[in-house]
Amino acid sequence: MPIYEFRCDGCGKRFEKLCPVGETGADLKCPECGKQAPARVMSAFKACGTGSGKGAGSGCGSCSSNNCGSCGH
Repeated sequence: MPIYEFRCDGCGKRFEKLCPVGETGADLKCPECGKQAPARVMSAFKACGTGSGKGAGSGCGSCSSNNCGSCGH
C-alpha cells in the first residue's frame, strides 16, 4: 500500500496516510479538525544517488561544470 499525502480544505493541515492504491480521500477525515474529504496532493521527493563526484550517481552526469551551485559539486 502506498503512502498518500492529503491537505484539508478546512484548516489547511497536510498529513500522510497509508491507503489502498487509488485512494481519493473521499472517505477520510482530517485528523486536526475532522472535516470530511481532504484533497490528495502531489508529494515531493528527492532521489539521492550513491558515490561521490561528477557523474557517480550525484545527478551531475550531464553537467559540464566542476562547481555547481545547485548541488555543490
